[in-house]
Amino acid sequence: MDEYVVINGKKYRKGYTTGSCAAAASKAAVMMLVLGKQVDRVSIDTPAGVRLTLDVTDVAFSPGSVKCSVLKDGGDDPDMTSGLKVFAEAYFSGQKGVRVLAGEGIGTVTLPGLKVEAGKPAINPVPMKMILKEVQEVFAGDNGVEILLSVPGGRKISENTYNPKLGIVGGISILGTTGIVTPMSEEAWKESIAMELDIAAARGYRNIVFTFGNYGENFAVKQLGVHKEKVIKISNFVGYMLDKAVHCQIEGILLVGHLGKLIKVASGIFHTHSRVADARMETLSAYAALEGADIELVRRVYACKTTDAAAALIQEAGIPGVFDRVAESAARKCREYTFNKIRCGTVLFNKDDSLLSTDTNAKEILKEIRSCNQV
Repeated sequence: MDEYVVINGKKYRKGYTTGSCAAAASKAAVMMLVLGKQVDRVSIDTPAGVRLTLDVTDVAFSPGSVKCSVLKDGGDDPDMTSGLKVFAEAYFSGQKGVRVLAGEGIGTVTLPGLKVEAGKPAINPVPMKMILKEVQEVFAGDNGVEILLSVPGGRKISENTYNPKLGIVGGISILGTTGIVTPMSEEAWKESIAMELDIAAARGYRNIVFTFGNYGENFAVKQLGVHKEKVIKISNFVGYMLDKAVHCQIEGILLVGHLGKLIKVASGIFHTHSRVADARMETLSAYAALEGADIELVRRVYACKTTDAAAALIQEAGIPGVFDRVAESAARKCREYTFNKIRCGTVLFNKDDSLLSTDTNAKEILKEIRSCNQV
């Protein structure tokens, strides 16, 4: 693709999804099946409004069928599926209409809660719609046509994706809501995280642990004894995931985080990336003053470059009430954000995995999360 997005002043090339590859390969295979001659390039429409013209490779004619591939190119996005080939084999069928099947390297959904029902191939609704639209443009025969999709190498690649956690086994998913890959797309990231919550809700989990990343997940699993299936890494998207939790009718959220993240939530910040908002030292120094710190300590806390440095000063001064304020405030802000539709508790830890504080609700929610009777 020749389209780009600018992030932090740097230019990144866009790419196209596995769904676009599947649609293009399917269209090309059916075209060649109908025309009886080779096609080297094919054009498709994407939901984003971009028309793609993609190269068709690995063309193989067999009696009654044609097979070809389209190379996945995710642009400058760190997409693990870039470089894989999405194959489509088309052949006439006695059944009317277009039927899409999945073969090697495409996963199977095993858990409820996703956009595709359990037991079906992991081909999301938008890519499936794209495939059917493009094929129907070139196939209008009285008979039917079947298309077998496959992605050699997809099984191995899938092991390093979200699929195992989402209960998608045996390969990658055919994805893409727009057909276009935008490098470092926040929306795609959020959608992946939201799918984890859908799975958890479908399993019957009513209380969930939210962490910001790997450190929080490790702390929740190793220090708090929470099963990993009940932990979701929400990155910076606190508000988005709280909204999603309300939608999924989650009853309780235990937010586990390092001081550097939870202090932002305590300030009412629900997207915690530093480029969006940052009131860490302002809030910590204010809380220190409320706990009786002298003006010199308040100034030193305010001047700190990191929350770890500020925490060390607070601990040396013997005023742990600062951390209790952070935990209580973060939990309260989350409850208020959901209009009190979800119980929220917080567990606050430091860089050395030491527990700094838990709020009033945290122990009760944690007990329910650990309970074998929760599911």
